[in-house]
Amino acid sequence: MNFHEPPLVSIVTPVYNGEPYLAECIESVLAQTYPNWEYIIQNNCSTDRTLEIASEYGKKDHRIRIHSNRDFVGVIANHNLAFSRIAAASKYCKVVSADDWLFPECVARMVSLAEANPSVGVVGSYQLSGGGSDWRNWRVRWAELPYPSAVIPGRELCRIQLLGGPYVFGTPTSILYRSDLVKRVDSFYPNAMPEADTSACYKCLQETDFGFVHQVLSYERVHENTISRSAKELNAYLPSKINDLLVYGSSFMSQREAEKRLEELLEEYYRLLAVGAVNFKGGEFWAYHKGRLREFGYPLNSLRLGKAVSLKVLDLLLNPMNTIEILVRHTKAGKTQKNHS
Repeated sequence: MNFHEPPLVSIVTPVYNGEPYLAECIESVLAQTYPNWEYIIQNNCSTDRTLEIASEYGKKDHRIRIHSNRDFVGVIANHNLAFSRIAAASKYCKVVSADDWLFPECVARMVSLAEANPSVGVVGSYQLSGGGSDWRNWRVRWAELPYPSAVIPGRELCRIQLLGGPYVFGTPTSILYRSDLVKRVDSFYPNAMPEADTSACYKCLQETDFGFVHQVLSYERVHENTISRSAKELNAYLPSKINDLLVYGSSFMSQREAEKRLEELLEEYYRLLAVGAVNFKGGEFWAYHKGRLREFGYPLNSLRLGKAVSLKVLDLLLNPMNTIEILVRHTKAGKTQKNHS
């Protein structure tokens, strides 16, 4: 590396059938003001024009490398394959999802903060999120940290978040990682859940600090096929909170604090399941949550669920407008399912 050359940043885009938005994503990488980067596109057996689009850009710019999987793998596994491709000389790693994009100064601003603060292992930033022409669907996310907080002790931040504090880790597209943290393990995202990026932050911040750039540096596209939307439909975020508490809680809090917080989350979980029951959730919902509870070592307790459902039904009886809204939603969902069958 040239003495005056800035550190190498590895930008990675794991993608499956990204044809609608991939070109826009790649163009945003090419538009970065930061000069020293490599770009790895990990194609997961796409059946549309994803590989063709990526290859066209790869022919024009040697910094772009395309890798295609021989066999289809899960979303998180594809991310880990992309992480495994980053160069040995890489100092920082930046994810940009195939349906998102980066503002031109994104990498430069994040690297600048990290370089000025060697204790920082993960850097976050504000993110524009939305989709469509309705302004009500657009917002700036991850604005919970008070300005001008630039560096927060990692262990302190993780403890606050595990105890129910504000979520600040953002999305993969809004985060920059130090590459030595990525390269030291075979699977940087440590589990197969959609929220594995959050788990990776807990893992990294056991020994590093969290940096934050108070600027909007990336765009998260919200549409029907995003992982986050699927996770929301299954209410997958709460069980992921429990999983992270069980795996990482002992690193950031006392046993008594962890036990108390676990009971709070389980109570919240059964309220969530009760809402699922009164909303007539289907087999996929129940199979998912029964499976997650078994994984945690806390199998579904029928008596506890029955109590939660009874309290929810009582609440609906005392608040008839809520009951009407649920019935209307259920009727609409039934019609939609019938139309699609």
